[in-house]
This record gives sequence, structure tokens and C-alpha cells, in this order.
Amino acid sequence: MALIHVMDLTFRYDGSYENIFEHTSFQIDSDWRLGFIGRNGKGKTTFLKLLMGEYECSGTISTNLEFEYFPYPVKRQDALTLEVLSEICPSAEDWELIRELSLLNVDAEILYRPYETLSSGEKTKAMITAMFLKENAFLLIDEPTNHLDMEGRELLGSYLKKKKGFILVSHDRAFLDSCIDHVLSVNRADIEIQKGNFSTWWENRQRKDQFELAEHTKLKKDIGRLQDAARRAGGWAAKVEKTKKGTRIAGLRPDRGAIGHKSAKMMKRAKSLEKRRQGEIEEKSKLLKNLEESEEIRLDGLTFHTDKLVDLKDVTVRYGSHSVCENVTFTICRGEHVVLHGKNGSGKSSILKLICGGGGSLGLPEEKEPEAEMAKAPASEGRRCDVLSYLGSIERHDKLKISYVCQDIAGLAGNLSDYAETYAIEESLFKAFLRKLGFSREQFDKRIEDYSDGQKKKVMLARSLCERAHLYVWDEPLNYVDVISRIQIEEMLSGSDAAMVFVEHDRRFCERVATKSVFL
Repeated sequence: MALIHVMDLTFRYDGSYENIFEHTSFQIDSDWRLGFIGRNGKGKTTFLKLLMGEYECSGTISTNLEFEYFPYPVKRQDALTLEVLSEICPSAEDWELIRELSLLNVDAEILYRPYETLSSGEKTKAMITAMFLKENAFLLIDEPTNHLDMEGRELLGSYLKKKKGFILVSHDRAFLDSCIDHVLSVNRADIEIQKGNFSTWWENRQRKDQFELAEHTKLKKDIGRLQDAARRAGGWAAKVEKTKKGTRIAGLRPDRGAIGHKSAKMMKRAKSLEKRRQGEIEEKSKLLKNLEESEEIRLDGLTFHTDKLVDLKDVTVRYGSHSVCENVTFTICRGEHVVLHGKNGSGKSSILKLICGGGGSLGLPEEKEPEAEMAKAPASEGRRCDVLSYLGSIERHDKLKISYVCQDIAGLAGNLSDYAETYAIEESLFKAFLRKLGFSREQFDKRIEDYSDGQKKKVMLARSLCERAHLYVWDEPLNYVDVISRIQIEEMLSGSDAAMVFVEHDRRFCERVATKSVFL
């Protein structure tokens, strides 16, 4: 067992006026399976980079461990997978790699294929197995689930549960519960470590928030009562003080000493009340600093004049001569939330593109085809996605308005005002949605390319929420999005009657939101 000591860590990026970490201290045990949780843009990836020594900071990070960062940069994509993994862990024997891959249900034949032909899920599994074979390595695993289907996430969770010595950044609650034993959370005002999985951390977090809200309400009432009492006591003291120079009563002079003594006592009481009030204000200010105000989000879709919006019958999707799915049949009706399930490469994204009216070389809605964020068809499943075509029947009305969010965040650039103008959405409403999803006002002045991946995804989601549509088509909308925002979006969709079809591998999200499931 070894320890990682973080002492008085302070860091901010060049040109920024905000500290990401400020006088932060804690320690981590090298035997922990540590889940790293926090809002997008709160510095999770930055902290991993600091551990790797990639940035200069004030304070110290001390340990005798060697840090390894996932994803590992692969320079020779055309090399055999075995060569790539040998570069990651030169001491690994072939039989060790085969053994580790088998634990993740990956066939050993991928070792003898060019690395670039592997699917994203296969690359993730192969890379992690090689990294765990390194001796004295403490792994920093940054969002490994973004390209894994549900089955792949379950396998990886079971695999990680048998390991120890890593920090895992992930926003998938079921995945975190399956493999971690401690939580490191970046809160609004501090950083804290708790023993347990995500569910125990979330339960403790809600309990603490409820307690602080109750204390906040109680102190607020007490402060108001003390203010009134101090005001009355001060007024009485001033009134009594004035009588010292009053008129004679029955020929007698007023006893100025007794009156002054009484006035002083009342003023002392007023000052005591004011001191108590100030103390309770300071106590109240310590509360709610970490409270995440998850404001309600609404999705107001348009109502179509017919119940049935889209009807697919015996659809087979092809890229060139290669069929990715066959005989797909389902309907999307008003008010339904339809989720498409299937392994990586089973054609889920292609079906969504066809529903949007796409085809040809890109398979994208015609009115959005030039946009940078949608300008590439995914080519990560070991094949060239050059021509998308289909057989079968897809019926959808010409007047059906669709709002589409794709997987890819690459190419997002510019400022928020220009982005809103490009999509013809109301800028103030767009920014209001971003505020509710955790953006600070300072982030509105940054360029989109400088955002974290999660913040870029939120830009796309906020744009879609601003679009009044009959049908919302979202392809893996939660990739990179933090846990708190996921719960906000869940709450929104579970209470919305807007029609939607989506692909998502977050099990809890699907169970909460979907009203119909289609398996490819």
C-alpha cells in the first residue's frame, strides 16, 4: 500500500482569473478503486493531468507510484494491436494479454489485426488490459464508457472490480456502483472523499443537502427575529435616553443617573442581539456552499396532427455492400420515448439518421448537413462508412419537424451567440438552458472549442431544447455529461410528453425515461 499526498494544491490556466483548485489538500490510498465525480468543467481531467505532471501548479503532489493515463495516445494506428499493447506494457507476455482480454469477452484474434480496424469498444478494452499489466502503475481512467454498449459496460465494471489502484472518471451511475469502493467528489466549494460507491455517496449528499436546507430555513427565521428584537431594544434605549433632559415631574428633577443606567442596559441588550444576529448570519453562510441547485428544465415539443409520426417496416441498413442491421420494424407515436438497444456497430445511429431523412454519403438531415458538429458519419466500427443506403419502408410526414443531436462533438467552435444565430434559436433562452445545466456566466465569454467535452455536449442539448419540434432524435446524448445534469435531464424527460427516439447506454437513464424499447 502507498499513499498519494495532495497538499495545498492551487492551479489555474494561463489567462484565466478563476482558480480550478485552491489550497486543496487530501490523500488517496493506492489500494482504492476511486470514483471521481463532479460537474462538467470542474477540473476532473485537469487533476488527472496534474498527477501526470503535465501542468505546473503551486502546492505538492507526492507519491512513489507511477501514473498511467487512459486513453493512451496511439501514434501508429496502422500497427498490429499486439504491437500497440506491447508499447503500452513492454513486459507483458502474449498469454497474459490473451488472459486479460478473455475476462472482457474479447477474442484474442484482435491482437493480430491492425489497431485501426478495431471498434471503439475493442480499443478501450484492449488498452485497459495492457495498462493493468504494468507493475507499480496507478491508473487514471478518464471516461472509458463513452463508446461502450450496456454489455460492454457491465463487463468492464466486473473487470475493474477485480482490480485495485485506480481513479475512474465516469458519469454512469450503474457502472460506478459496479466497481468503485471510494468516491472523490469535486463540489462547488471543496473536495471531499467518502467510502462507498456512487449510490451511498448520492444518498449521503442528499441527506446533507436536506439537513443544511432545514438549518438554513431555521437560521433565516432566527435572524429575522433577532433583527426585530435588536431594532426594538435600540429604539427603546434611544427613547429612554431622551427623557434625561425632560421636563420636571411634580417639581422634581429627573434622575439622570437612573435613566442613563436603564438606557445603557437596553443598548447593551440591543448590541448583544446584534452580535448574536451577526453570528447566526456567519453560521448560515457556511451552509449550502456545496448545494447543487438543479433547476427544473422543460421540453416543450410541438404536437403533430396524427398519432403516428414515423413507421419503419422491414428496414435493412447498408454501408456499401455491408449490412449492419436487417428487418427492423417499429413505430414512433406521439408522446412516446423510444430507445434503441443493441451492441456497438448494430446500426442504431444509422437508423436515427434514416429517421431524420438522411441517406447518401452522410445520412444527415439536409438542413443541418453543413454544420460542423454533424459533418462526419461515425467510422469507428472497423469499416468505412462511405455510402449509407437502406431497403424496406420508412414512412414519415413531410411536415414533421425534427430536432437532432448527434454523437460527435468534434468541430464545435466559435462563440455561443454565433452558434445560436446559426440554428435560428433565441439566444437568451439558449443561455438560460446552459445556466440550468451548470454553466457559469463567465463561461459564456469563452469560445466553444475551449469547453470541456461535457460542456460541448450540453451546448448541443441546450440547442435542441430550444428547438420546437414534433420529434427529438438524440444519439447518445449523455456522453461526457455529468451525473447531476443527467438526473436533471431524466426528470425533464420523464415528465414530458414530447415524442423522442434515442440511443443511450446509461442503464438507469433508459429505465427511467424510455416508454418503448427496440432491440437491434
